[in-house]
Amino acid sequence: MEKSFSESYKAAGVDITAGYKAVELMKQHIARTVTAGAASDIGGFGGLFEMDLTGIEKPVLVSGTDGVGTKLKMAFLMDKHDTVGIDCVAMCVNDIICCGAKPLFFLDYIAVGKNYPEKVADIVSGVAEGCVQSGCALIGGETAEMPGFYPEDEYDLAGFSVGVVDKAKVLDNKTIKEGDVIIALPSSGVHSNGFSLVRKVFDVENADIKEPREELGGKSVGETLLTPTRIYVKPMLALFDAVTVKAVSHITGGGFYENIPRSIPKGFGAKIDRAAVRVLPIFELIAKEGNIPERDMFNTFNMGVGMSIVVAKEDADKALETLKANGEDAYVIGEIIKSDESVVIC
Repeated sequence: MEKSFSESYKAAGVDITAGYKAVELMKQHIARTVTAGAASDIGGFGGLFEMDLTGIEKPVLVSGTDGVGTKLKMAFLMDKHDTVGIDCVAMCVNDIICCGAKPLFFLDYIAVGKNYPEKVADIVSGVAEGCVQSGCALIGGETAEMPGFYPEDEYDLAGFSVGVVDKAKVLDNKTIKEGDVIIALPSSGVHSNGFSLVRKVFDVENADIKEPREELGGKSVGETLLTPTRIYVKPMLALFDAVTVKAVSHITGGGFYENIPRSIPKGFGAKIDRAAVRVLPIFELIAKEGNIPERDMFNTFNMGVGMSIVVAKEDADKALETLKANGEDAYVIGEIIKSDESVVIC
C-alpha cells in the first residue's frame, strides 16, 4: 500500500493516504480489544472470529446494529470525539445481552466528510473502549471519506455486533408471573437516545453549552450530554450465572412505555413505582427548560434507568447482591401485575 496514491482521487476530495494513516493510528486502540477468538489483523477484506463453543450444546447467534444518532452533533459542538464510540458499541451490545447472549465481536462504520486521521483514531479509541468494557473484540470496520455528502468536520458512526448463547439459555419471558420483581440498573445519563428533542430544548447550536450549570453539579450541558452510554454486559453475564432472569429491557428511544413492553408477554404489565425511580438531574432540567410533561419524558428518555430486569420475587435479593458485587447500584422499581396496560407508572 506504500505505493498506492491517486492524485486524481485526491483532487476529487478523497485522500487514500490519509485513510492508511488513520488505520495505523487506530491499531494501538484495536489491540486493546483482542480476545481469544480474534483471528485476523485489521486491513483485510473480512473480520475473522473463531468461536469457542465449549459448554454450549446448541449455539444461537444474536446480532445487533445501531448508530450514535444526533448525539454526534454534541461531539461536533464540543470538539470531543473519543467517547461516542462507546455509545456506538453500547447500543449494540446492550441489546444483545437482553437475549441472554454474550457479545463476541464488533465492527464499526465511520463515514466522514474529510479524513482527519487523528480524529478518526479518536473515534476508534472510544469504540475500542466500548469493546473492552463489553469483552468483545473489534475485528474490523470501514472508514469512508465522502466529500460533498458530509460537511468536512462532520461524520456518522454506526456499528454491528454478534453474540452467542446456548439455545436452552435464551431468555424466556413466558415464565413471567404476577408478583415478579422489576430491578433497575442506573443509566449514566441520556445515553444515546432522544437527542433531537434534547438539542431543541437546549438550542445547542446557539446556546453556551460549555457553561457550568448548578443544576448539573457544576458540569456543563455539553459535558453532561456527552457522557457515554453505560455498558451492562459484564454484570448481566454474572447475573445470568447467579439467578434465573426472566426478561431484560434495554431502555432506549421510546423510554419506559416502548421498551419495557417488548420483554413482557400479553396479559401482564409492569407496575413502576414512580417514587422509586432515581431520576437524574439532567432529565429534571430537560423537563423544566422544555416544559415537557412527565408522561412524555418517560416515553422518550431512560429517566435514569438504563436497563430493567425481571426476576422471581424469591430471587430478587440474590440478584441485587450479584449486581452490586459487579459494580451496579441496582434497585427495585416495581413488579409484574396482571394488566391490559403494559406499563403503569404510579
